[in-house]
Amino acid sequence: MGSVFAFFAVITLTLIAFIGVKGASLHFLFGVLIPYAAFATFIVGIVYRVLFWWGSSPVPFCIPTTCGQEKSLPWIKQNKLESPSSTLGVIGRMALEVLLFRSLFRNLKTQLYDGTKLVYGEAKWLWLAGLTFHWSFLVIVVRHLRFFMAKVPTSIKMIEGLDSFLQIGAPLLYITDAVILAAVTYLFIRRVLIPQVRYISLPADYFPLFLILGIALSGVLMRYFFKVNVTGIKELALGLVSFSYDPKVLEEAGVIFYIHLFLVSALLAYFPFSKLMHMGGIFLSPTRNMVNDSRMKRHINPWNYPVKVHSYEEYEEEFREKMKGAGIPVEKE
Repeated sequence: MGSVFAFFAVITLTLIAFIGVKGASLHFLFGVLIPYAAFATFIVGIVYRVLFWWGSSPVPFCIPTTCGQEKSLPWIKQNKLESPSSTLGVIGRMALEVLLFRSLFRNLKTQLYDGTKLVYGEAKWLWLAGLTFHWSFLVIVVRHLRFFMAKVPTSIKMIEGLDSFLQIGAPLLYITDAVILAAVTYLFIRRVLIPQVRYISLPADYFPLFLILGIALSGVLMRYFFKVNVTGIKELALGLVSFSYDPKVLEEAGVIFYIHLFLVSALLAYFPFSKLMHMGGIFLSPTRNMVNDSRMKRHINPWNYPVKVHSYEEYEEEFREKMKGAGIPVEKE
């Protein structure tokens, strides 16, 4: 049911954009106001969530997740990435996690064999799909920056050239377009077909998948199947950046463009309040961003309020006669 609800939610968003532009001619609303509001929500929402996590989540103790030898005696070799004791080690560990999904790469699947034997096996397809999806998404976002710049930097041109180096079709096929569609489809099928994953999946897990799939499909349709005025779209994008717009350009942009733009706006507005915020949360995770120096430094909870301690000496002073009467040995006679 969660997947059905999420699917129809994205279909509803698509119909809203189609009817609003094609039927009601609300080009200014869907081409200017909604993108501005979505981008503002995206920025303010991310800043709020990060500041909230930063200031409201107490981390008084040294709690990094480790699976390697901690720094201890000189003749014991330390695992500097699995159990980092320095900031440089934490940076290296975080870089491998963020750029290569290292912990997901080492993920194992467990299942019962013959009903009694527990078997561990490799589970690399999820890692590969997640890695290719995130990198493809990043490359696509970087490629789209050319629409917001009057002069396209050489670095973006190089990325576009590498992305289309296979020289397939006209216009040239971007590899990331095909990869992101395949990766999102796999992630959805996996979530539906694996009973354990389907059982814990909520509409909030399916909605981003369908939304990103809708964005990717509408973008592919614009590039390879439906003709759109690319020059006009770039003019519109530059106008949004400079807070100026041409009503004529707004009217000339096709409905497929407005569907694409509206779905992107929905993703931007939804992003800070969803599970997609793991993008920022991973950098604030104490199990990842802390050094494992518990043997070198004493960690004291800074939020502990003063507590009057009843020492044993005071306890014995108060109850000495009763302790003697009960036959309990005392230190002072």
